[in-house]
Amino acid sequence: MTLPKFIITMDGVFRLGMVEQHKDLLQPGDQCIGGGYYAFDFVSNRIILDRESYDFGRPKWHLLDTLKVPSTYRGLRIVYKYNDGFHEDFNVSEQLQIEYYD
Repeated sequence: MTLPKFIITMDGVFRLGMVEQHKDLLQPGDQCIGGGYYAFDFVSNRIILDRESYDFGRPKWHLLDTLKVPSTYRGLRIVYKYNDGFHEDFNVSEQLQIEYYD
């Protein structure tokens, strides 16, 4: 069953898609530093990220300064929700520099 999943690579690439496993989003040479699930919130212009990849764990945001996001998603804010009662939501768009690519 395919689900909306995302990964973050060590190079700062944000990749998402409808896949069975997070590893299906990897490209040759990628080193994954976490992933999870996504949903679009068009009312508030956001991509909501949450949960974690079974294989790669939660995104390791602290390893990145810049996140490379497909230009298709320009204008959408990105937020990661920990939903664990300990961490506050991580506003990716404010905490990291966003670089768009085609």
